Amino acid sequence: MDYTAGEVLQFVEENDVKFIRLAFCDAFGKSKNLAIMASELPRAFDHGIYFNAAGVPGICGAGSADYILCPESATLSVLPWRPKQGSVVRFFCNIKKPDGSPLESDCRRILSAATEKAARMGYSCKIGTDCEFYLFDMDENGMPTKNPRDKASHLDIAPLDKCENVRREICLTLEEMGISPVSSHHERGPGQNEIDFKSSDALTAADNFTTFKSVVKTISAANGVYATFMPKPIADKSGSGLHLNMYLHRNGKNIFEGENEYSAEAKHFVAGVMNRIKEITMFLNPLTNSYDRFGCFEAPAFLTWSSENRSNLIRVLTNQGELSRMEVRSADSTCNPYVAFALIIHAGLEGVEKGLELCAPSVSPAPDCERLPSTLAEAIGYAENSDFVRSVIPEDMLEFILEHQKEVWKEYSAASDKEEFEEQAYFIYE
Repeated sequence: MDYTAGEVLQFVEENDVKFIRLAFCDAFGKSKNLAIMASELPRAFDHGIYFNAAGVPGICGAGSADYILCPESATLSVLPWRPKQGSVVRFFCNIKKPDGSPLESDCRRILSAATEKAARMGYSCKIGTDCEFYLFDMDENGMPTKNPRDKASHLDIAPLDKCENVRREICLTLEEMGISPVSSHHERGPGQNEIDFKSSDALTAADNFTTFKSVVKTISAANGVYATFMPKPIADKSGSGLHLNMYLHRNGKNIFEGENEYSAEAKHFVAGVMNRIKEITMFLNPLTNSYDRFGCFEAPAFLTWSSENRSNLIRVLTNQGELSRMEVRSADSTCNPYVAFALIIHAGLEGVEKGLELCAPSVSPAPDCERLPSTLAEAIGYAENSDFVRSVIPEDMLEFILEHQKEVWKEYSAASDKEEFEEQAYFIYE
């Protein structure tokens, strides 16, 4: 809901709000926040709140680390799991420099730049997310185990499905926060779940996805189970992906909508994404573990598309009315959604600008078909050598991310027990 600053201040006063969380994320999409007292909110709206960003990975470039958090009044959300008396509300913030100019490495700013370019070209982009995650039991000390919450499979129900009450509470909590899930179900793996969301503008979709991950972790812990978005927590079971349903409108018309034929601009957009997908994979799939998922249980491994096969990189659905869309199926939920969405939008728009030709659809990949990167090291190489990536992500931020990813790969390569390395790096702490 688009609250004005005045409406927010009235809400805070009438609802006994005592704490304000000013939320943002680091270069890797990890949620950060600074809490202020409710009495400070008028100042936050008028002037912003200074904070020291020196310890926030990838945000600081050369020079000052003192930046300003500027809350967006329209992103007001009460945190339902906090006490009702003296309640807590959260705002997503834009980050500014001390002179009031936008911070280039602010992740929301990077995504806003992509949607602004789309608008200049006459397009509006909406994104809906399909999010998968696993639930595991905790031990008597509250630490996660590797025992899945149940042994259920795809679309099973209770008593096999022991996750349904957690999914229910997650969905109800999200609704209280103004976020609209459309469906939820047990996925193929034991203890694996999926929750899908209505489409919204790209920035709202990224904000909502960030909120979703926090809600999943919080509600799961309150129910005595451990949630992980690790892409492949169980080696021989289904991996967890983040399927991105993208809707592009021009003059109010969905360009993917049609009975039997794709519009030229829809083809160009899809071709643009496929043209840059190897260069942006490191941002869609940032963990060493991300690459274990490719090629298994319908997760893509090849640069292919079709309207049917779920194992393709992209599905293009054109005969579903207003729900006609393209679905990017390679990403996983450990990505930074702001950066990932921005890169995909820019890639698609580049395809439209250059009139890139879309290859023929594929039911199954040919022997010589191009593949997605098969390791994090390979993905790093494509990203590092990409002028396209450098045109989207600020140089200081990109170099920080690349150096971090190279160090991760170095540590992973040196580890004698790579499964143990990933468990410590991603399962327990992700």
